[in-house]
Amino acid sequence: MDREARKRLNRERLLDKGVQLLMERGYHGTGLQEILKEVGIPKGSFYNYFPNKEAFGAEVIAHYIEPFIEQLDDFLSRPELDPLTALRGYFEALIQELTDSQFKGGCLLGNLMGEIGDTSDLCRKALQRALHRYRNKIAEALEQAQQMNLVRRDRSAGELADFLVDYWQGALLRMKIEQSNAPLKAYMTEVFEFTLPA
Repeated sequence: MDREARKRLNRERLLDKGVQLLMERGYHGTGLQEILKEVGIPKGSFYNYFPNKEAFGAEVIAHYIEPFIEQLDDFLSRPELDPLTALRGYFEALIQELTDSQFKGGCLLGNLMGEIGDTSDLCRKALQRALHRYRNKIAEALEQAQQMNLVRRDRSAGELADFLVDYWQGALLRMKIEQSNAPLKAYMTEVFEFTLPA
């Protein structure tokens, strides 16, 4: 493996470990030394990949959202599913994953919004970008569903997407303190039975 490929691999491993530890311990509870030790990279080498912890945090946020965008894209690209059914399937899959993990973690974006959303401008902007990418992907699906008369049209797809994202974040927080998927199931009923249908 050449030097550049090794550097890319190490960077990816640092970001993966960053997602895991920030989910478990939060931004302030996670030290760079502990991340480097777990990945097996010498302490001084961190700055070959990221200028500081704040920049690392911002990169972790962007890294974290990517699989969720890909998973949502996967559901939305299935030809046998209309956009509303695809959205429902996507959220059902998330609920199953969260239930299987015994409600650990929740959502890194929601966790960090509460912890550092107003103390680090760099991380706040990274959170905003990640959340907007996610919200916009949901809005696209809702707009398609509106065109198929599957979703109400008295509110814009963007407004409905904002509601879905905000409600989901709140349901995830409730899930963590209740140690139950009941708030997530209530979300599904409210959203897909009452709020969205045309």
